[in-house]
Amino acid sequence: MTELTGPQETPAAAAAPGPSQRFRAARILPPLLTLVMLAAAGVLAWAMWHAYMGTPWTRDGTVRAYVIRQTPEVSGRIVNLPVIADQYVHKGDLLMEIDPTDYQIAVDNAEAVVAQAKANVANKKTEASRRLQLNSLAVSQEEQQTFVSQAQIAEGAYNQDLALLAQAKTNLARTRIVSPVNGHVTNLTVQVGDYAVAGQRALSIVNTDSFWIEGYFEEDVLDTIHIGAPARASLMGRKGVLTGHVIGIARGIEVANAQSDPAGLATVNPIFTWIRLAQRVPVRIAIDHAPPDVTLVVGLTATVEILPPTATKPSPEPTR
Repeated sequence: MTELTGPQETPAAAAAPGPSQRFRAARILPPLLTLVMLAAAGVLAWAMWHAYMGTPWTRDGTVRAYVIRQTPEVSGRIVNLPVIADQYVHKGDLLMEIDPTDYQIAVDNAEAVVAQAKANVANKKTEASRRLQLNSLAVSQEEQQTFVSQAQIAEGAYNQDLALLAQAKTNLARTRIVSPVNGHVTNLTVQVGDYAVAGQRALSIVNTDSFWIEGYFEEDVLDTIHIGAPARASLMGRKGVLTGHVIGIARGIEVANAQSDPAGLATVNPIFTWIRLAQRVPVRIAIDHAPPDVTLVVGLTATVEILPPTATKPSPEPTR
């Protein structure tokens, strides 16, 4: 008799995973994906740390320049103001003129005094010379010395009057204030008719030949920054990259705990946080090239990156 058997399994059916195998795979897959993602994140974090330490950068940068504060050296009413706010001026251009009337009168008076003193000196020298030529029977030695002394006193007064004349001429020249640098007149608040006071600022000029960028880097990356290292910077909201190089690292910043109280004792802040924030130290960067369409303004925010010292300085963009 033929033996009856159940349905035979096909090879494909035998190879298919059972429910238990699929369950085990579903349990292993999420932890495996998590490990892969953690590993990728670790590699990315290491790469970012290496890139940051190799090429320090900061968003805390500022455009800086020297600002010349023009303060009149003589007082008087402003009679001529040939500049306007934000105007570009060249070195030697007239900025302001103070009424020279009083100072011209002072020069005239000083010249008259000098002329009188000069004549007096000539007269005293002539008298002294005449007395010295006489013998002891006509004039005593004491009288001769007296006339010589009077001539010397007159000559001293003459020299003093010459100095006063020079001072009067200097004050007259100071009524004309000219620009000492090339730059832009900024924050102009005076006008013709205002009274300029000696020693008080009348206007300011931004020296356009002195622009630099100051990046404030955390103290734990300063060892990777070296004088002469190439650098690049970009300004907020502006296209184009500025290139330059490091020319200085500040040797001091303000320390709050170094302040003294009225008794001369140190004022120490008793608050200590568990998370210590790194201090930021200014690093000065000279600008070697700036795109022609970028207008530098003192105080603009810049993102600064310091390249390795061995790296080649980035080539400047072609001048248009």
